[in-house]
Amino acid sequence: MLKYILKRIGIGVLTMFVLITVTFFLARLMPGNPFETDNLSRAVLDRLMSEYKLDRPLGEQYTSFLSSIVRGDLGVSFKKPGLTVNSLVARSGRYTMSLGLIAFAVALLLGISLGIWQAVTKSGVVRGAILTASTLGVSVPNYVFALLLMMLFGVKLKLLPVLGLDTPAHYILPVATLSAYPIAVMSRLVKNSFGEALSQEYVILARAKGLSVLKIRLRHVLKNAVLPVITTSGPTIAFLLTGSFVVENIFSVPGIGKEFVNAISNRDYTLIMGLSIFVGMLIILANLLSDIVNCLVDPRLRLDT
Repeated sequence: MLKYILKRIGIGVLTMFVLITVTFFLARLMPGNPFETDNLSRAVLDRLMSEYKLDRPLGEQYTSFLSSIVRGDLGVSFKKPGLTVNSLVARSGRYTMSLGLIAFAVALLLGISLGIWQAVTKSGVVRGAILTASTLGVSVPNYVFALLLMMLFGVKLKLLPVLGLDTPAHYILPVATLSAYPIAVMSRLVKNSFGEALSQEYVILARAKGLSVLKIRLRHVLKNAVLPVITTSGPTIAFLLTGSFVVENIFSVPGIGKEFVNAISNRDYTLIMGLSIFVGMLIILANLLSDIVNCLVDPRLRLDT
């Protein structure tokens, strides 16, 4: 188990190094520089390039940035003088993380519940309704879903706020938008795995021993049925974090998505790097935790490590 965890951590560190390297050079390959759009004179532009060390060789800039990363220093924003990238990431990251974690919790609860309901119900109407909802959840892009929710609940019915993230009510529409796709995927996974588990020999044996249907489903079937959900939890969190970029801009949430779009438009190299590292670290940690939990739940994986 320890060997498996150390192996996954090593892969995560290597992945982060590759992400940092690729993002650094891709950002530097963008045409122009962060200060060309400010209508500055050549002398002022040269002085700014020298102050931010952008006139130095690319290899020297790369090694300097890596040494700063090791110290936990992401640098200073080029377009927001005096404001460190660490503080910007901390300020915007809490909105993105809270939105993503709530959406993930909602997706887990509803996805597993709907999947079990679809697997055990004898009502064709219920199965058809859940199947239709899950098909729409997979098919409709989140930005279209966001606009529909805004028009219905924000503009027409005026029941919910649509801009910002100031109160608990502001979370409802963004969370509903983000969680729609994961709910649809998880419900399908649980429905298939739960249905297969019900026909396994250990379930037949448990029934023969006289265990109640509820105890069999909760103690034996559910544990195996949620394994696919645990396996996909890492990619699901990655989807929620990256998918929130569009949703945050639609609902005017002051999260990473808004800052990332502005950073790319302004060629703010340090902010692009800082946000990329933060999001990459969250995704790597989510996948690592998913693998560890999956290994703890499924003994067969521990035998393979």
